[in-house]
Amino acid sequence: MEQYIRVKELRESTGMNRREFCKYFQIPYRTVTEWERDNRHAPEYVIRLLEYYIKAENLVKKED
Repeated sequence: MEQYIRVKELRESTGMNRREFCKYFQIPYRTVTEWERDNRHAPEYVIRLLEYYIKAENLVKKED
């Protein structure tokens, strides 16, 4: 799967908008925007850390 899709899906799985996601994970807004627009690529280890943290902290939004 493309990295920009993975980043966006991770963010959306939390139910957070981009600004909330950036604030929560302390990642600059422009950085996440560039990742999601496929202008820059998130390092693989960052994506794995985000996946781990979202699961470990149970941040996945439950679907109604």
